[in-house]
Amino acid sequence: GSPGLQALLEEAENERMHLLTFLEMRQPSWMFRAAVLLAQGAYFNMFFISYLISPKFCHAVVGYLEEEAVKTYTHLLHDIDAGHVWKDKPAPKTGIAYWKLSPDATMRDLILAVRADEASHSLVNHTLSEIPSDAPNPFIEPAKADAFSKAENKL
Repeated sequence: GSPGLQALLEEAENERMHLLTFLEMRQPSWMFRAAVLLAQGAYFNMFFISYLISPKFCHAVVGYLEEEAVKTYTHLLHDIDAGHVWKDKPAPKTGIAYWKLSPDATMRDLILAVRADEASHSLVNHTLSEIPSDAPNPFIEPAKADAFSKAENKL
C-alpha cells in the first residue's frame, strides 16, 4: 500500500473542515456550486489518470499547490492586519471547535490555523513525492504504522 495513505486520509478530512468552515461564512449560489462541480469533475479525471502514470509527480504538484495556498493565506493575513478585510470578524463556530480556538477567536486566528494545515499538507506531499512507494509511512509512529499496515493487508 501507499506509505502515506493514513496521512492523506487525515489531510482529506482536514481539507473538508476547511471547506465546511468557510461555507459557514457564506453559502455560494447554485451557479457557483455548479461551476465547482464541473471543474472538480474535469480535474478529478485528469488527476486520476496522472496519478496512475506517476504518483510521485502528482504528490509534487500538490505539494507546490499547497505552498501557493500558504502564500495566499499569508497575503490574507497581511490584508487583515492592514484592516482591509475581516479586521474584527469572529471566526465561524465550526472552525473554533475543529481547531480548538478560544471562543472569542477572530478570522485572523482561524487563518493562522488553516495556513499551518496547508504548510503541513505541503510537507506531506513533497515527502511522498520523494520516498519509495513501499517505504513505511514517515508521518505516524511505529506502533500505529504497524497496526495500520496489518489492517491494510487484510483488505
